[in-house]
Amino acid sequence: MPFPFKTVLITGATSGIGLALAERMISAGIFVIAIGRRKDRLEALVEKHGSKKVAVEPFDVSDLDAMPAWVEQITSKYPRLDSIILNAGFQRSLDFTSPCTISLSSVSAELTTNYLSPLHMVSLFLPHLISLAPSPTSIVLVSSGLAVLPLPRCANYSATKAAVHSLAWSLRCQLSGPESPHTHHIKVIEIMPPAVQTELHPQQKDLVEAGQDQPGIELERYIEETWVDLVGEEEKEEIVHSVLRERLEAVEGPRKGAWEGFVRAMRGAGLRF
Repeated sequence: MPFPFKTVLITGATSGIGLALAERMISAGIFVIAIGRRKDRLEALVEKHGSKKVAVEPFDVSDLDAMPAWVEQITSKYPRLDSIILNAGFQRSLDFTSPCTISLSSVSAELTTNYLSPLHMVSLFLPHLISLAPSPTSIVLVSSGLAVLPLPRCANYSATKAAVHSLAWSLRCQLSGPESPHTHHIKVIEIMPPAVQTELHPQQKDLVEAGQDQPGIELERYIEETWVDLVGEEEKEEIVHSVLRERLEAVEGPRKGAWEGFVRAMRGAGLRF
């Protein structure tokens, strides 16, 4: 079982992929620490499953200043936490042909929630995950197929997910490298969803007005295939749904091969990379 983790923290667990994945893990006997801003939805999750199966911790993951103290509190309260799934994010349209409509505060908020927040969380949770060696631990980053094939309508969202995708490659390389044997027990997994029918799209006025607020595949179908990939016999570093797999592989296969060759060359030359 490539997903042996027993206490899992999930951000963005009040709706969409985060909530569905949390419930799938709860049903598999994994203790879930659900993170989100909406207390009523978190409380409903406990009422449904019970406090022995799920704990809830209200927190705004975009509050970077409060995050260090919060992470310290979480790791003290849940010392057996062995996996973090960084899923929180949102999407907005960005129209460069009509610059007067661009809200730079919204652009900054999207960048903070989608990329800076997981970057900070990785940095802050790593000391705890390292301390659990040699027991297996994991960092799961949720990016998007748009990290590889960006959608012009949501240019900033696509860029933030591309940043998460790049971070996953570099983080995995560092933690699994010969230079860092003390971090080899930390697995880095990237989940790359296609368009999925969640609250992500109905929150965007332009999509609602165009009648395009529910694109993609059904949430339940997506979660089931993703879960099979997470717990299947084949250990996967990237979880890509079948509707995207062939298309992304055509783009990413040669690129990843070139990147891995570059890393080998840098290591062979004794250079920091």
